[in-house]
Amino acid sequence: QVQLVESGGGLVQAGGSLRLSCAASGRTLSTYTMGWFRQAPGKEREFVSAINRSSGSTRYADSVKGRFTISRDNAKNTVYLQMNSLKPEDTAVYYCAASARASNIILAVRTTLYDYWGQGTQVTVSS
Repeated sequence: QVQLVESGGGLVQAGGSLRLSCAASGRTLSTYTMGWFRQAPGKEREFVSAINRSSGSTRYADSVKGRFTISRDNAKNTVYLQMNSLKPEDTAVYYCAASARASNIILAVRTTLYDYWGQGTQVTVSS
């Protein structure tokens, strides 16, 4: 079992920045592809970003490309999402997730391939 706990969410003005963290316990994250997803009220959960086990490959949704950066520190068992130039449409609950089955970064967009999920952290961007 892997327990994931997100932190770093909050209220920020448009154009501002936040860094989300996802700390894991129970197992080392180094064997998992890690992803960030978000869900806004009344909308389905959507893919934001993913990073493979070795940090050699990353993937981003078009809506965040160039503004968000995913990274991981396997020694600290933590994954990060640096979010810059935030927009009101980025407002959502952000979830991190771990996948043992997303064998390549292309598959990492699929929520169904993720085995463990955190409880989410709220990000609110005001205009």
